[in-house]
Amino acid sequence: MTNPATRRAISLAVLVGALGYFVDIYDLILFSMVRTRSLTDLGLSPDQVRDQGIFLLNMQLGGLLIGGIVWGVIGDKRGRLSVLFGSITMYSVANIANGFVHGVDSYAVCRLVAGIGLAGELGAGVTLVSELMSKQKRGLGTMIVAAPGITGGLLAGWIGGAFGAGLPWRTAYFLGGGLGIALLVLRIGVAESGMFRTTLSKAVERGNFFKLFARKRIPQYLAIIAVGVPIWYAIGVLYTFSNNLGTELGLAEPPNVARVLFFDYGGATIGGILSGLLSQRLQSRRRAMAIFLGLLAASVAAYFLVGGLSSTLFYALCGLGGVATGYWVVFMSTAAELFGTNLRATVAITAPNFVRGSAVLATSGFKFLTPPLGLVGAALAVGVVAFAIGVIGLVSVRETFHADLDFHEVDDADPQAIAAA
Repeated sequence: MTNPATRRAISLAVLVGALGYFVDIYDLILFSMVRTRSLTDLGLSPDQVRDQGIFLLNMQLGGLLIGGIVWGVIGDKRGRLSVLFGSITMYSVANIANGFVHGVDSYAVCRLVAGIGLAGELGAGVTLVSELMSKQKRGLGTMIVAAPGITGGLLAGWIGGAFGAGLPWRTAYFLGGGLGIALLVLRIGVAESGMFRTTLSKAVERGNFFKLFARKRIPQYLAIIAVGVPIWYAIGVLYTFSNNLGTELGLAEPPNVARVLFFDYGGATIGGILSGLLSQRLQSRRRAMAIFLGLLAASVAAYFLVGGLSSTLFYALCGLGGVATGYWVVFMSTAAELFGTNLRATVAITAPNFVRGSAVLATSGFKFLTPPLGLVGAALAVGVVAFAIGVIGLVSVRETFHADLDFHEVDDADPQAIAAA
């Protein structure tokens, strides 16, 4: 039975992880909510708003790629708590600065720095919770961190104008930065993972990102990244540019992007809970992800086939797609369970950010294919590729539900490390 001190440590880690992810999601999608309004206010034409919007989104996503590697390495070398502190501080300061921008160049710098900061919090939180909890319950811990945390998207949607004028876009950025700074106070009492502290006394190399490219590790690393690609295709293309796509599909009035993302993240909150519970029920990460990936494919097909019939149906399909993307919760559990303690934070932090970063390729492909195929044709073509990648990844990734996390990754050629592990 877990003693009271351990229960308190777990409860605080889960609370800080959930609140941190709440702020993380709010800041992550805020740009998509205020993209049109902020760039129009800066003096850009409608065509420039779309093109520069893709550029700024890609800067943020590029920051996630850079930050994923940086924070992942720090998480395994210096500890999970150092990432929680550093990443929250960085994205909070960047978002406050974003409220003062007066041009696209400064806007781009702020989105890049914010992206780097946003890269660390979720993976570090999930790693910490997974290492503190038993194998029977750690999936529920991840669910409690990730699913409620996704509701940060609902706050961003409301503030971004999902059902009214919303707050001024500069104020919205100030709020995100302020929430992050307030969260740092809670982080003070969180305890470090015992598994990580034990690793410090062993002669094993920690946080070497390039160790993931060893022949025995790279297939699983690429597989878990691939599983998440369809999620960020849906978010980065179908929902972020739903105003353009909705019109092309036949809607008389362009969909409100903030409202689309509000329904998307509302659905994702529900889907995160359902996917986590389903994984526990089936005692399988892979089977739960397979069911939700199939649901996502069905919702995307309906988006293209009947989404243009009415605005109400369009928003409903975006909400259904959000429910399906809720397998992100199980994806995060799997990423944290695939590899040993000395590489766990590196994987749990880099994998979701490489998935988020895959939206750079998706949006770039969408932009490149639009002239020859049209907006709808380009989005559909990119989607076919994204789902093919996701299915290949799901077939390849191993089951981790019953995995024991108290082990280390060592190379066969290093007998000293093998003995220490």
